[in-house]
Amino acid sequence: MGPQDPQAADFEQYDAPGYSDRPAREPAFNLPPVLVWILAALIAIHAARLYLLTPETDSWVVFTFAFLPLRYVYPLAEQGLAWLWTPVTYSFLHGGWDHLLFNGFWLVAFGAPVVRRIGTLRLALFWCLSAAAAAGLHAATNWGDDTVVIGASGVVSAFMGAAARFVFSADGSIRREIAHLNPRLSIAETFANRSVVFFVGIWAATNVLIGSGLLPLAGGQSIAWQAHIGGFLFGFLAFPLFDPIPRRAR
Repeated sequence: MGPQDPQAADFEQYDAPGYSDRPAREPAFNLPPVLVWILAALIAIHAARLYLLTPETDSWVVFTFAFLPLRYVYPLAEQGLAWLWTPVTYSFLHGGWDHLLFNGFWLVAFGAPVVRRIGTLRLALFWCLSAAAAAGLHAATNWGDDTVVIGASGVVSAFMGAAARFVFSADGSIRREIAHLNPRLSIAETFANRSVVFFVGIWAATNVLIGSGLLPLAGGQSIAWQAHIGGFLFGFLAFPLFDPIPRRAR
């Protein structure tokens, strides 16, 4: 076998989601259809809350579908079932257009390669479990707090954590057209890649600054930074359970 692209060589034997042996040339904003539908749903939900619902009805929506650590202080049998679905449904609500656009931008950036790699069915499970993991860490560190938690930030952080395991090539670059076909790195290999370390370091530093109040966001919104960490750790550590591409033998 003659010389060839090492990235392609790693995966010539795998039938990964979205893989084709034809040269990959895609538009700059070509997204997996399911990701487009998710973005459309997030926009539609926020627009409906903002322009169609009365303040009273919107308050009911937030109370019924947002995540509140306070719920879990009380016996679950003595309340409705909101405690059961809110660890997931809170991720579809947002506090403002700036909040939604911020999450949407990073969802496109890091969600696209993850979705191309794991496919739609695994995506649905990944979304639900990462949202629950993010909410769980927030609740554990803010037990009994009455703060309302909304937004897809925890899930977006999980996509970032998952992407850190494979989107960076050995030389530290990101080749967008085949990033979803890169070998999955072990944890040791991940932290041996300087680009990954830099990426994770910037992400962690940003969350520390936000959590300490040194980096306030637009509108003065409070940020559930513990949920970001919970989502990132879930995506980073649990991604192999969702990855359809087996690790290459070394």
